[in-house]
Amino acid sequence: MYPRWGSEAPRSTGRHHTGQRAVTAVEMGWPVCCPKGTDGHCRTAAQQSKEKEGGSGPPKGEGDVSPPSALPADINARALARKDSEWSLGESPVGEEQDKQNSNTSQSVLFVEKPQNGTVKVGENITFLAKVEAKDLLRKPTVKWFKGKWMDLASKAGKHLQLKETFERQTRMYTFEMQIIKAKENYAGNYRCEVSYKDKFDTCSFDLEVLESTETTPNIDIRSAFKRREIKQQEEEPEIDVWELLKNANPSEYEKIAFQYGITDLRGMLKRLKRMRRVEKKSAAFSKILDPAYQVDKGGKVRFVVELADPKLEVKWYKNGQEIRPSTKYIFEHKGCQRIMFINNCQMTDDSEYYVTAGDEKCSTELFVREPPVMVTKQLEDTKAYCGERVELECEVSEDDATVKWFKNGEEIDIGPKSRYQVKVDGKKRILIINGATKADTAEYSVMTTGGQSSAKLSVDLRPLKILQPLTDLTVKLGKEICLKCEISENIPGKWTKNGLPVQESERLKVVHKGRIHKLVIANALVEDEGEYVFSPDAYSVTLPAKVHVIDPPKIHLDGLDADNTVTVIAGSKLRLEIPVSGEPPPKAMWSRADKAIAEGGGRIRAESYPDSSTLVIDVAEREDSGVYNINLKNEAGEAHASIKIKVVDIPDPPLAPNVIDVGDDWCKMNWEPPANDGGSPILGYFIERKKKQSSRWMRLNFDLIKETSFEPKKMIEGVAYEVRIFAVNAIGISKPSSPSKPFVPLAVTSPPTLLAIDSVTDTTVTMRWRPPDQIGAAGLDGYVLEYCFEGTEDWIVANPELTDKTKYTITGLPTDARIFVRVKAVNAAGASEPKYYGQPILVREIIEPPKIRIPRHLKQTYIRRVGEAVNLVIPFQGKPRPELAWKKDGAVMDKNQINIRNSETDTIIFIRKAERSHSGKYDLEVKVDKFVETASIDIQIVDRPGPPQVVKIEDVWGENAALTWTPPKDDGNAAITGYTIQKADKKSMEWFTVIEHYHRTNATITELVIGNEYYFRVFAENMCGLSEEATMTKESAVIAKDGKVYKNPVYEDFDFTEAPMFTQPLVNTYAIAGYNATLNCSVRGNPKPKITWLKNKVAILNDPRYRMFSNQGVCTLEIRKPSPYDGGTYSCLAVNDLGTAEVECKLEVKGGLSFCRLLLQGVPPNIIDSYLRDVESSNPEGN
Repeated sequence: MYPRWGSEAPRSTGRHHTGQRAVTAVEMGWPVCCPKGTDGHCRTAAQQSKEKEGGSGPPKGEGDVSPPSALPADINARALARKDSEWSLGESPVGEEQDKQNSNTSQSVLFVEKPQNGTVKVGENITFLAKVEAKDLLRKPTVKWFKGKWMDLASKAGKHLQLKETFERQTRMYTFEMQIIKAKENYAGNYRCEVSYKDKFDTCSFDLEVLESTETTPNIDIRSAFKRREIKQQEEEPEIDVWELLKNANPSEYEKIAFQYGITDLRGMLKRLKRMRRVEKKSAAFSKILDPAYQVDKGGKVRFVVELADPKLEVKWYKNGQEIRPSTKYIFEHKGCQRIMFINNCQMTDDSEYYVTAGDEKCSTELFVREPPVMVTKQLEDTKAYCGERVELECEVSEDDATVKWFKNGEEIDIGPKSRYQVKVDGKKRILIINGATKADTAEYSVMTTGGQSSAKLSVDLRPLKILQPLTDLTVKLGKEICLKCEISENIPGKWTKNGLPVQESERLKVVHKGRIHKLVIANALVEDEGEYVFSPDAYSVTLPAKVHVIDPPKIHLDGLDADNTVTVIAGSKLRLEIPVSGEPPPKAMWSRADKAIAEGGGRIRAESYPDSSTLVIDVAEREDSGVYNINLKNEAGEAHASIKIKVVDIPDPPLAPNVIDVGDDWCKMNWEPPANDGGSPILGYFIERKKKQSSRWMRLNFDLIKETSFEPKKMIEGVAYEVRIFAVNAIGISKPSSPSKPFVPLAVTSPPTLLAIDSVTDTTVTMRWRPPDQIGAAGLDGYVLEYCFEGTEDWIVANPELTDKTKYTITGLPTDARIFVRVKAVNAAGASEPKYYGQPILVREIIEPPKIRIPRHLKQTYIRRVGEAVNLVIPFQGKPRPELAWKKDGAVMDKNQINIRNSETDTIIFIRKAERSHSGKYDLEVKVDKFVETASIDIQIVDRPGPPQVVKIEDVWGENAALTWTPPKDDGNAAITGYTIQKADKKSMEWFTVIEHYHRTNATITELVIGNEYYFRVFAENMCGLSEEATMTKESAVIAKDGKVYKNPVYEDFDFTEAPMFTQPLVNTYAIAGYNATLNCSVRGNPKPKITWLKNKVAILNDPRYRMFSNQGVCTLEIRKPSPYDGGTYSCLAVNDLGTAEVECKLEVKGGLSFCRLLLQGVPPNIIDSYLRDVESSNPEGN
């Protein structure tokens, strides 16, 4: 047998090969011719092996391959285990190195960076990198690492080997790493990295060199370092020399030996064997010739050596007659007289004759390249089967295209198209198929390959009979078919018997046998067919019995009932229903209703049984007794069922409460649903009754039955609540009354709305306003419906889908320049009123209304707020279409980051969350509509506490008095200084006490000071916000001396009280109502007292009885008696004295006349009156 190394499965190349390494001459047991030793004699292979172990052999990698000879097995084992033996597992032959370099230098398909050759010391780590760019790849490529040719390292990862992979998203680069940890000497060799993606493939080879370290490490095979724990292989068999077998074997056994040991070219091998037996002549040119034959495994390396008698002779090497040139595959060496040729990476094409010439002489040899043996990877398993079954014996081999032989009890099985045996090949699976197995197929079956064999036992037994379906007892109705059926596991005949006698076939009795199923069929069963039937299968002592019983089913006779089996009974009466029955044996009767059994004996509803009838009794029938009653008869022959409908008729149920769906001023409309139960008799009609809610007396409204389910009562009082109820009538009688309806009140619709007018018009909308109806009535008012239609059409369109309770509504979505008619209706519980029409068509086009700003009264004066307070001013305005607004502060554009402006259609808002003094100033508002512009100004003053006075001085000290003077504060807090507060403090205690508060002047005399004390003084400034936060203190102190001083009366100058006129309260714009007195007020001061003159439109008012002028304590009043619209205009108040002139003015607008007053008295809001009058004025301009 071939020697086995490890558990790796060899690859198939079309011929059997081992692929692990070249088999050396030492391992094959051949004698080896090698360089002469020191004694000048040729040494044997055993001697060379011993010299290698002793350290005196040739260098590593120079082992020879020579012809076979018999050597001890222990030498072979030692040669295999030696670290420096020829081509240990996984090493790359020398001839492949150049090919590997060529492949690495060729352009890569997938690799961006290939792993490079590496060197590492024993015990150290090394990492190999391979990079693949993923730019054109849709998924991760597949990468495999190999040691040698086929050792896949993915399954060897562990303590000494780690495989990693990473992906960089930015560069889209895959990086694959193989790290060898704590390298050992036998890790050295050739490695390969393969990458594949779909139909793309790339490979790269590289070498690892492991250098010896100073420390000695045990020689551990790379396979044991990388491989996982594996199942123990079969015990290694001793190596066998195929050449010796062929030499000593009978020619009839050549084919068997060739198959067993993987010899594919048996004929060529026998020819070479014949040439090997020739005796070579002694050569003058060669002192040592080539061996007769060399053997090497596929992929291995072989070394041919000859020695020349004359080293000057020229040597040429030939293969099959063609000269061999040096290359990476064929390497030539000269060592003295030795001429050596190495053949690397031996393939099956290298299996041929070689010879070498020196001068005129030549010597030849044969090179045999051997493929690896085919192994049985999955053994046959013992199998048991039954006769007639299909049997499959399955095993697996190491090669897909391997040839195997099958044996039965040691004899080869003939596989052919007419044979009972078939072989199925499925990849590496080999399956032997036996169809229709018999007992003769019981044997030991084996399969043999070139590298192994497997055997298993097949046992075929007779199948036991099984009863798949036994006979069952039958109870058959008279006249029906009898069918006895059974099924057994085997297709065999049988016999039928009845009561122990064979069954005879006839037209009525049939025996059926189909496969494994057996039947006995009897048509139209008779009473004499009753008995015990037995089926007995042939060749088996098994019986299948069954009993047949023939019976007559029961019957129910309903001839005396109606066609639909209905029985009618009036509620309160007694029902006795007798039903004739038949059957043999006499059936048992059972009455039920809705799956609930009716018991015999006592009870209002009960059943009574007799031999030929069954009776149902109901005492005092009730409506709930109506329904379907079931009678069931049962005996051995079967069952009979019948349903009888019993109908108990009664007065109907009361209808549900009626619904009042519409009301009028003295009428209503009502409807109702028929009663859920009509009492078993159709409803003939209804009676209706009515009563007032507060009354208990019902009055019938109809004396003839009403067939319909609706009615319209009349002649009711408006505003009074009523209730109605219903009676249902059938042939049996009148039902109880229904529940009363919900109370309802007869109501009338309102009168039409009034004063329908236009409020505003835009290019797409029309806003209408109106007044409530004059007469609303008891139903009240729910809302309004506004409708419009286009001019030229009569299709009224509802503007508001839902009722509105407002008296103003905007119709939207109108086309520009269209003309529409508008009407409005008032709606209440009684319905919609008559519509109120707007008399003329309305043109949908926006009317320009000049802008007008309505400054609130409190903003006509300076608006004052403290620092930190919020400012929120609302200024209403008018104008159509929507005006454009612009705000300015002190003539400059306003900074919206500090001041928030919010504009709407009717007003504008200035909002300052926290006011600062910088917000003080004059704010100008400009409202613009088309070419019309309206402006207004607002003064805002933000005030804060003032600063302290600038300087406080002690002007004089006398007696118990001290005179102080100070200058006003530099910062008045943006408000007038209203006074000062003076405090004093004794120098000893420095406790401050207030002396004077709210003092208006900037000088003061402090009195009642304690003589002998020394005082300091300080002054606070005060404005409308309060005292200043700090005070100014005198730098020097005032000493109140004990010695008296002569008091000098101060000299005071007369105070000048004269001043020019100045208005402290200006006039404000005012609205007046025509016919009612109006007043204009302002206040002025000045010295001497100014002369007051009133003007209207810059014309002085003199001696006009319609005006009265008053002046009291500086308050000036102008009274206008019963003004008319003519009195409107600009009024001015002029104050004049010797020192100057002052003037204020305002606008007076007089509204309406008698119509305005009448509307106001009627409760119409002034803003609505104002809009209405403007519309009247715009429609009748000549009336002003």
